Amino acid sequence: MENPDPNYPQPPFDSSHQPSTPVPYGERDISDDSRLYLHTDPRVQKEGINDFVLSNCHGNKKALLLGINYTNTDHELSGCLNDVANIKEFLISLYGFEEENMLIMTDDQPKDSDLYPSRENILKSMKWLSSHVKPNDSLFFHFSGHGGRVRDESGDEDDGYDETIYPADFKEYSGTSGQILDDEMHNLMVRPLCEGSRLTCIFDSCHSGTVLDLPYIYSTKGILKEQNLFKGAGKGVISAGIAYAKGNKERAISSLIELGNTLFRAREVQQENKEQNWSPADVIMFSGCKDDQTSADAKEHGKSTGAMSYAFTTALRNNPSLSYHTLLNRLRDILREKYSQRPQMSTSHPIDVNLQFVC
Repeated sequence: MENPDPNYPQPPFDSSHQPSTPVPYGERDISDDSRLYLHTDPRVQKEGINDFVLSNCHGNKKALLLGINYTNTDHELSGCLNDVANIKEFLISLYGFEEENMLIMTDDQPKDSDLYPSRENILKSMKWLSSHVKPNDSLFFHFSGHGGRVRDESGDEDDGYDETIYPADFKEYSGTSGQILDDEMHNLMVRPLCEGSRLTCIFDSCHSGTVLDLPYIYSTKGILKEQNLFKGAGKGVISAGIAYAKGNKERAISSLIELGNTLFRAREVQQENKEQNWSPADVIMFSGCKDDQTSADAKEHGKSTGAMSYAFTTALRNNPSLSYHTLLNRLRDILREKYSQRPQMSTSHPIDVNLQFVC
């Protein structure tokens, strides 16, 4: 598809997807080398999408903030508790959240406390966040800690891996069962939400690109996701070429058939995810890196912090009126000065990326 349109239009005052008090356009600084394209199958425009309504975030607000330093373990981090304090102040001062409507969980709490971020407590808190939600309510989820990947057992990942987060007590479980899977988080925080409600999620953790399993993924690179199916094709083609050069035509043909089946299944998984993980709610996720990248535990202005948490709050403190497009590129600009990680943005439905970020 040449010159794909990056936006699913939802202009203020002129869209069935807008609430009665519409979300305005944001400030933009688009240049030719920072264009943003919607990662979605082109058939979505032909086949249409399910209906949804944006949230103007003027309703009730509540937040769940998780910070885990894994203190006194081999996996210790430094900035995660600082990140939670930073995000808390950011939400109160810029977006009208109130402390009494925040659930803040950190691993400096007693282990028998409901505020200790154990696996069980985190799952309970996710249910709390998504309960009793109405249109135009605004929910905010922030996680700063370790993230990981485990082999996908349900067949819903085109790369064969589920993305995860690590609770404070993950080592008390056998194998990888202490981790919280992207499937679980989607089922707990996204599926219960009603049309027109908003959930904003920030994951400052490794391997977090698609950690909420949202089906529409935006990238600062401007590469359509369907093209990414062929990124891994090179090895299969090389393998077939080597076999052919050695005179093993049967092996060459077998390699090409195997490659074709893999690409076909990946495309099927993508389409299934769009159908199954779509939501009538207005869900936006910013993650610190791609699924195959790590997210830095950093130091800024002499203070330990997660690189993504720092970039996100810095960009919006400098200008709260940014569009989604500009915000994502500002995150990239801030992070690339010191780090190799590339932030990602994904959504529960197509959005007009020129609208103003609200929460």
